[in-house]
Parts: sequence; C-alpha cells; structure tokens
Amino acid sequence: MEGRQNAGMQVFYADQFVLPLPAGHRFPMGKYRLVRDRLAAELPEVWLMPAEPATDGELALVHTPGYIQAISDGSVEPAIMREIGFPWSAAMAERARRSVGATISACRAASREGIAANIAGGTHHAYPDRGSGFCVFNDAAVAARLMQAEHARVRRTPLRVAIIDLDVHQGNGTARIFRDDPTVFTLSLHGQKNFPFRKEASDLDVALPDGTTDDAYLQALERALEELSHRFDPALVIYLAGADPHEGDRLGRLKLTWDGLEARDRRVFDYAWQRGLPLAFAMAGGYGHRIEDTVQVQMNTFAAGVAYARRWHNRPR
Repeated sequence: MEGRQNAGMQVFYADQFVLPLPAGHRFPMGKYRLVRDRLAAELPEVWLMPAEPATDGELALVHTPGYIQAISDGSVEPAIMREIGFPWSAAMAERARRSVGATISACRAASREGIAANIAGGTHHAYPDRGSGFCVFNDAAVAARLMQAEHARVRRTPLRVAIIDLDVHQGNGTARIFRDDPTVFTLSLHGQKNFPFRKEASDLDVALPDGTTDDAYLQALERALEELSHRFDPALVIYLAGADPHEGDRLGRLKLTWDGLEARDRRVFDYAWQRGLPLAFAMAGGYGHRIEDTVQVQMNTFAAGVAYARRWHNRPR
C-alpha cells in the first residue's frame, strides 16, 4: 500500500498486468505505470491500491454469460477480438476484469470519502455481448449497476447515477446499455466525426466539430451540465476523464490545451461539489504523439481530484 489516506484520495490500479502487444501497436499501454509512478512521487495525498478483479456475477450485471466465458478462456470469436483491437491473452482477460474492479472500488470509496479514481477504465465502447475500440468490459456500466444493486439491499428507492463521459469518442456501448433505464443518465461530449462512426443515442449527446478549442468546448460543457441539472437528480457521478481531447492527441481531432482540460475537470468536480455528490472517475482514452503529454493531462486531472478530496474532508459536518 502506497501513499496515505488522511484527507486524501484512493486510486486503484491494475498496471501490473501488461498486455503482450505487437511492436508499433497504437495503444499506449505504458502510460498507466507512468501515471502511477508520478502519482506516488508527486501527490502524497493519493492512496494507491491494487484493483481486485470483477467477478463473473458482477460482470453479468451488464454482460452476457457467453461473452464473459469467451473472454475468460480465450474462445472469443476472432472478429470480436479484431473489433476490440487487442490479441487475446490471459493477461488481457485479467486486466479487463481488474479494470472493472478498479471502477467498482472507486465508486465504493467515493461513496464513503467523496471522491476516488481508477487509473485506467473508461471502457465505454463495450456492449453486453462484445467489446470494441480497446474496450473489453464496460467498467462504468458494471459499476453503476452494482452500486444500484448494493443500494437496493438497504433502501427502497433506486440509486440514480449520472455518467459524464468526456472522452473524445462517444460512449456508444454505455448509451446502448442504459438506453431504456431512467435511473442512469448518460451524457457524452465527443467529436462529431470521430469513432465510433455509428453513434448510439445517449440521454444527452453533444457532438463537437473537428478543431474545437478551449472556449467553445467549455461553453458546450457548461450548457450540457445545466441541462443535466434540469433533467436528472443523481446520487452518484461516474466521470470518464479522457485525455484525448488534448491538442497533442493522435486520435482526438480536437484542440484543447492543458489549461482547457484542467478547467473541464474542475467544472465537473464543481458540479458534483455543489450538489454534495460522491464522484468516481476513470482515465479513459489518451493517445498523445508524446506519451508524456497524455500523462500530464491525466496528472492534472488527479491534482484536481486531490483538491476535491481536500474540500470534501474539510466541509462542515
């Protein structure tokens, strides 16, 4: 166990499971360990904890039993693996479970401590019966359903969850999973012409043109959060803090600066703070030309999270 808990923030990781990717693969697997190392060195208020794997029963709250089994034993169809974008391996299956487990743990910790995080996660392209776009299981969807199930054991009212997805790519899998569920609100602010090219309908979609800069993005986010406030009253926020809207991202096509992304994070955290809501966040996508740029975007998000944790711990009781 690294770091300290007092007035801090719990952060869960699974970067010890490194996928054997071929040379030149565009997925930046090394960023997770780089982020963890910098968190340990630079943010002593972060309490780093290894993630436990999600169980079959937890995954089955969202995913079909056949798909869970196929990922577990390697019998998944080649076409599905091509859509996911990773070669199958035991490490891939274990990492996918632990990425979900990290978001589950972050939601539980946030419910007690105000805020917590998953260094990875944000696997919003995964559908119940298949993965896509480097996403195997849908961590936010599984965590939301599990938090609702745990809440229902002790209370009669449903737990209402807002998923605020600010990855540059639309959260199509998440939108499909919750399209008929009035207890989960899905908000996606994403690149209009970016992957996935066939979008699903979220509760609120904001599609942005290529080249969108800080001011236009933040204005769109402000309007989206206002609409969310008018339409839905959550008790838990799950935030996908993608680094890929950054101007240095290979896949993003938007033009946000480090300052713009930091302002984005602060605005989401303020939304939760003003309503006294626990917030769990995951790092989601980030594919910078320089991996150091992606890591810096994510470090800025964690720094904003630590500031939120301080506010939460120092609030009047």
